[in-house]
Amino acid sequence: MTETLHTPPPESAVIGPVTAPAQEPDEAPRKLKRSIGVVGGTLLTLSCVTPASTLFVVVPDLFSTLGTATALTIAIGALLCVGVAFCYSELGTLIPSAGGEYAMVSTMAGRLAGWLVFVLSLLVVMIVPPVIAMGTADYLAPVVHLDPSYAGAAVMLLATLAGLLDLRANAWITGIFLVLEVIAAGVVAVLGFAHAERGAGSLVDFGVAAGSGSGDGTKTVTAMLIVSGLAIALFVTQGFSTAVYLSEEMENPRRNVARTVLLTLGISAVVLLVPVAAITMGAPDLAALTNGDIGAMVAAWSSSGVGTFISLCVALAIINAGIVMVIQNSRVLFASARDQAWPAPVNKVLSRLGGRFGSPWVATLLVGVPGAALCFVNLDTLYGVTGVSVTGMYLLVAVAALLARRGSRRHAPAWRMPLWPAVPVVLVAVLAYVLSQQEASYLLWTGGIVGGATLYWLFYLRPRRDSRWLVTIPEDTRE
Repeated sequence: MTETLHTPPPESAVIGPVTAPAQEPDEAPRKLKRSIGVVGGTLLTLSCVTPASTLFVVVPDLFSTLGTATALTIAIGALLCVGVAFCYSELGTLIPSAGGEYAMVSTMAGRLAGWLVFVLSLLVVMIVPPVIAMGTADYLAPVVHLDPSYAGAAVMLLATLAGLLDLRANAWITGIFLVLEVIAAGVVAVLGFAHAERGAGSLVDFGVAAGSGSGDGTKTVTAMLIVSGLAIALFVTQGFSTAVYLSEEMENPRRNVARTVLLTLGISAVVLLVPVAAITMGAPDLAALTNGDIGAMVAAWSSSGVGTFISLCVALAIINAGIVMVIQNSRVLFASARDQAWPAPVNKVLSRLGGRFGSPWVATLLVGVPGAALCFVNLDTLYGVTGVSVTGMYLLVAVAALLARRGSRRHAPAWRMPLWPAVPVVLVAVLAYVLSQQEASYLLWTGGIVGGATLYWLFYLRPRRDSRWLVTIPEDTRE
């Protein structure tokens, strides 16, 4: 049963079936400035999906385990994400808060569920940017050789500086970088199809090289491997959720949030899937595909000059992704402090906004600077933790979507998904199964962190329910 929630008056809505007595907050809740529309939101959100950096940094790992089944796995993941996007769109227009998932789930399923979603999202936001940033060195190699850790740290610090600007300025910066990465993905697609070694049927061959050499034979990709790979497939397209994090700064959120979420998912799926299909068909042999060296394949299809251009575009795409991820992640920390998730001194510091640009500058620094430090840590295992965290987060969002039409919310003005409640029911079942197929070590790492967060809830947040973890919903959501 949903626990009673409330937020400090007067600029926040009451959450929960019963209004608790008003309490004095540590500091009055602050609202972010609404300054972006569908175009700006889509540019920022697409930049967080960052199809080019995902294609060049994350997809090669999928090629190594899934081979020719990689495109199909990503396609299945994108199809699942359509249902997830429906859930985000409906909940995001009902609860347009910078807290994103945790605000939506707290409102619909109770504060404990919302807290666990916040912890899962915090895992993702702290791990993903440094991992992506460390890929910069590989794609700057044609110009300059850099240590991956130092290059990643530099990208994180640059992204942090850009994140201190206002969103309108960042929308233009990331928009320019986004054009370059889409061009890079397009060039890869054209070259791959132009040098196709096999037909479209290879996309469902389910073959992967047994070893690194061309004569090492072929293994069959099993259905269980594809199911296991869905956690990463969900991760590579998950950036569309950024639109929900930006909903508090989006003009006309009830209309624009859903448009931005769905438009971003559609564009990113195409930009990612088409080059993956082209690479699968154009790889000289199965061993080269399994090896996943996309840069080498591009150079072989064209020339070293084209390969260098693509590599530089990818490096810019990674910087672009870093900027948007820092923007998104700082909003999560800002919202958690505004909603009194921490001791009073911490809440006061994290909820500070910059004067001229109105950005949550302390939260931005606390995302970017530790992210730079994490670039010197081996994060390979945390790829698996990220996949588990994203899948678990989506599962809880789907549960919240099932509860979104109870009572007065049934008639609240909001975008409504088609095929409700079938869509969230199917998502809950499928995502639970995907979680069950992940490696035990990843589940244990994630479960241990979630367990620690649950203890924090039990011994700190729950006893202070009248003054802590009070989810704020901005009042200004009118069309």
